[in-house]
Amino acid sequence: MSEPTTQQGAPELERRGRIGLVPARFGPGMVGGAEIVMAEIAQGLKARGWDVEILTTCAKDHFSWRNELPAGLAEEDGLAVRRFPVVMEDIAERGVLEHAIVSGAELSITQQQRWMNSGMRVPELFHYLLDHSDDYRALVFTPYPFWVTFACSQVAPDRSLLWTCLHDEPYARLELFQPVLTGVAGLFFQSKPEHELAHRIVKPLAPHAEIGCGVDVPQKYDPDGFRERYNIDGRFVLYSGRREGAKGWPDLLTNFAGAVGRYDIPFKLVTMGAGPIDAPPEIADRVVDVGFLSNDERDNAFAAADAYLQPGRWEAFSRTIMEAWLAGTPVIANNSSEVVRWHCGRSGAGLTYDDQHEFEQCLAFVSEAPDAAAALARSGRDYVLAHYTWDAVLDRFEAGLGEWTRP
Repeated sequence: MSEPTTQQGAPELERRGRIGLVPARFGPGMVGGAEIVMAEIAQGLKARGWDVEILTTCAKDHFSWRNELPAGLAEEDGLAVRRFPVVMEDIAERGVLEHAIVSGAELSITQQQRWMNSGMRVPELFHYLLDHSDDYRALVFTPYPFWVTFACSQVAPDRSLLWTCLHDEPYARLELFQPVLTGVAGLFFQSKPEHELAHRIVKPLAPHAEIGCGVDVPQKYDPDGFRERYNIDGRFVLYSGRREGAKGWPDLLTNFAGAVGRYDIPFKLVTMGAGPIDAPPEIADRVVDVGFLSNDERDNAFAAADAYLQPGRWEAFSRTIMEAWLAGTPVIANNSSEVVRWHCGRSGAGLTYDDQHEFEQCLAFVSEAPDAAAALARSGRDYVLAHYTWDAVLDRFEAGLGEWTRP
């Protein structure tokens, strides 16, 4: 494994050459960890003196991939952003192959390629990189399963880096992604479990480093103002992110309804992010959607909540857990997520559950012993400040750039 080399005594990094960051979506209001992280890395690198450009699509929604934003080069939030139109075919065969992959069936490499190329594609971005990849010192792609990463990282693999977002899911084990994980210039991992997973499924890995993920540290919180602005009375627990099966949202609703039915749980369930609610009738009046929030209001929501709920099984890092701990809010998390279990074990700050009964017990504990739950969360804040400030993560990111690329 290649290790970051910006420790004391290392040669000073030359911040020369343009860095192209290549998320499949980019812009305000995007709900998605990888997309948000790329935007924050771009701002952080620019502040450190790098020439930064975003290469992305005209799409906002990751289901329809409809082209909603203008193609071409423009300045957005102080960054140069170059957008390319998506071609979306979504042919019937893709659904059949998708079901086979998720079911664990073995597909030939030809079938895997047909699956990948039958959904969203961005041919104009691919051809732009064929002509202009030499204009960039590095091209940073994320996340691994999208066509943009799969196809475009192979145009100039010697200057392609990957912010992997690798999960222990059937897609990660497809032969299709082997060249992406073995042949690029470098891989950035966000956690030790993600790093170990990569070693289990790919040999040999491209040069790589475990660098974590940065989280902004708010200077203040306004929990009372948040309650007032969103008309929320009483105690609540919080969910943040995409409301979809892959993130555990339906299971969370089922577990919450069970807790409400069996215990005297005082909580509402407040949710911010995107996606349909679809709450069961018995808890529909307890579920409050506050939509997509600004960063300040997001932080206020974490501070106002009695607990943050993380039901996802497939996490590469889980920034929302860090944001909850920074706000002094305890976390109730799905123990089947190896990454979340690792964070909770290292910090000693999380409550985890394996089934609905344990989920209900966690909620009952937070309800009946809020001071003990808050004390648990305090060690989580110390954990985040020790490992995941943006300064520390960008130092490690730049170490990878310096080691794996040249101006």
